[in-house]
Amino acid sequence: MDCQDVFRQISDYLDGDLDDELKRAIKAHACGCHHCEVVVDTTRKTIELYCDGRLFALPVPVRTRLHAVLQRRCRDRLA
Repeated sequence: MDCQDVFRQISDYLDGDLDDELKRAIKAHACGCHHCEVVVDTTRKTIELYCDGRLFALPVPVRTRLHAVLQRRCRDRLA
């Protein structure tokens, strides 16, 4: 099991659609590979947040910075 194997199987792994041996192999690899551990954990959390359906209000300073960056990137693409 290597990082590419984990990336190819991550969706099925998080959905629980793999046999037990493959699940154990992915889990063992992720426990020893910080990069894969972060990818699996971040993907799992993203899915949980997305599927939850709740909206989160961004703090005003964060929202302001985000809008400024998005507007700048849109202008840059149109230029």
